[in-house]
Amino acid sequence: MTLTVALESPLGPDLDLLFARHVEAMHSDTPPESIHMLPREDLAVPGIDFLVLRDGQGTAVAMGAIKRIDATHAELKSMHVLAERRGEGLSRAMLSALVAQARTRGFARLSLETGVQDSFRAARALYAGWGFTECGPFQGYGPDPNSLFMTLAL
Repeated sequence: MTLTVALESPLGPDLDLLFARHVEAMHSDTPPESIHMLPREDLAVPGIDFLVLRDGQGTAVAMGAIKRIDATHAELKSMHVLAERRGEGLSRAMLSALVAQARTRGFARLSLETGVQDSFRAARALYAGWGFTECGPFQGYGPDPNSLFMTLAL
């Protein structure tokens, strides 16, 4: 399977399906006060690197972003893979590209917030398999019973 990953604008029209599915998934079983995703427009600002994973036909099948917190710390945001394409290794490929991007940018730490609900079980396992470990809330977050915070030293 041929895959490409590149920095792109999150405002590209062919990303509508990815964003619609991401929003739907976040709202499916997470209380509104515990949804911490950024609006699409807020991902198109300096300090955020937005990556898109495309298949061999050029179809956007996954996305994710790295948001700068400070000179040494970044946050993983808005990682999503189309549900019908899960099980193909795309989540691992997307996470690998995001971690590589964080390293390229010189960050020493990459952190994330994810849900505690069963629908996030696969994501939590993916992150743990990459070496992310649980941590407390980091910049911009407070305690939230619906959130799990994880971090990775790069």
